[in-house]
Amino acid sequence: MNPVDLFRLLSLAAIWGASFLFMRIIAPVIGTIPTAFFRVSIAAAGLLVILGLMRINWDFKGKLKTVMLLGVINSGIPATLYSVAAQVLPAGYSAIFNATTPLMGVLIGGLFFHEKLTAAKLGGVFLGLFGVGVLTRAGPVAFDLQLLMGAVACLLATTCYGFAGFLARRWLDQAGGLDSRLSALGSMLGATLFLLPLFGYSVITQPPASWGGLNVWLSLLGLGLMCTAFAYIIYFRLLSSVGPVKSMTTTFLIPPFGVLWGAMFLGEPLSMAHIYGGVLIAVALWLVLKPAGVKVAEVIAK
Repeated sequence: MNPVDLFRLLSLAAIWGASFLFMRIIAPVIGTIPTAFFRVSIAAAGLLVILGLMRINWDFKGKLKTVMLLGVINSGIPATLYSVAAQVLPAGYSAIFNATTPLMGVLIGGLFFHEKLTAAKLGGVFLGLFGVGVLTRAGPVAFDLQLLMGAVACLLATTCYGFAGFLARRWLDQAGGLDSRLSALGSMLGATLFLLPLFGYSVITQPPASWGGLNVWLSLLGLGLMCTAFAYIIYFRLLSSVGPVKSMTTTFLIPPFGVLWGAMFLGEPLSMAHIYGGVLIAVALWLVLKPAGVKVAEVIAK
């Protein structure tokens, strides 16, 4: 992975690391479907403005319907599932479960997309998951039905991400590929149209007791514009450059950034667990990202 792609990977992790904090603020106040709908619709509106100002060529190369369908899989459904999880799980727990995305990507790639399942990749994702658990150490949460529902919601979301990564590579990169900015816009438009009727039904049948105050709406703007619109531009560019499995490894770096933001802005304490977890995650990333021909023994010998 070249330095530019590595910078994109780290930037994406830093931005997405804040999304779980935003959802934890928003979802308990306005509810699951409104949180998911406002996230993708604000992102779509923001992308329309950004791309309009940039005066890009609005050529979807006949792939608009395809990228909108991809948006349902990659954004609409996961946004809803993570909003469900945010109702019952601490942000750190959602980040931990989100880190199963590379594992899902490796397994889905091997089972459905003829990707080679190497021992290094499998070892890397399992080691990364262990490192994330050590690092975030969100504290004991009683195992009950709510925790189980939140965990299942997160795991279903990461399964969607796993499929979407490979589908995007297959559907969008053929015939010359598609501009990452247009991929992000089409994805958000598809997710918005998917969630619009669900949002309307939820507002009519069970409106939120409160639409929140300034803190909630500032969090929604941060979630929609920065953590979704801008982040997906980076994501689709990274996906096209390094592939789905390597792109998914950004989820290993999301919990460390969540810890960093918590320490900087919320005064949350740090411990030796952060050092141990960071080392485990760094080794896991190397195992997944290293070129197929490079063996551990060869690197040690050098």
